[in-house]
Amino acid sequence: MDFAKFQRLVEERPGFRTMENPTASGEYFSDSCGDMYNIFLKIGPGAVIEDITYFTTGCGFGTATCSLVCEIARGKTLEEAEAIHEQEIMEALGGYPEKKRDYPGRTLEALKLAIADYRAKVARGDAPDYSAMPAPPRSEPAAPAATRSAGDGKLLINLRA
Repeated sequence: MDFAKFQRLVEERPGFRTMENPTASGEYFSDSCGDMYNIFLKIGPGAVIEDITYFTTGCGFGTATCSLVCEIARGKTLEEAEAIHEQEIMEALGGYPEKKRDYPGRTLEALKLAIADYRAKVARGDAPDYSAMPAPPRSEPAAPAATRSAGDGKLLINLRA
């Protein structure tokens, strides 16, 4: 497990907030430990997750896992988000202790419930069908700047490559 990453996720809690006027939300309650996971989605054209936040009553592992799911799902289409697998979350944290390996499944269940909530709203006419609208073009990650060694142990980075 990447303890430094875990600690950063717990301390900074990226994505930990309730969202005003979400397009959809999903709540999962774990009867095994009493934790609650609530995922909020803002969905845009192309059924792309423009924003995703969470609220949880869970421990540090619940918080870290929710933050990871937010990082991974943001910018994906609903179909891509549904395809996120527990293993992807586990790998993003460098593994989980044996007793905490159900946390990715719990959080992904809340995400799937939020997606189902959106689809139910579309079916009732309560939300726009963003999947019928063209998605904005996805930007490709910027190519890394050219680098070279100065020969004295320093790395020079050319910002105008």
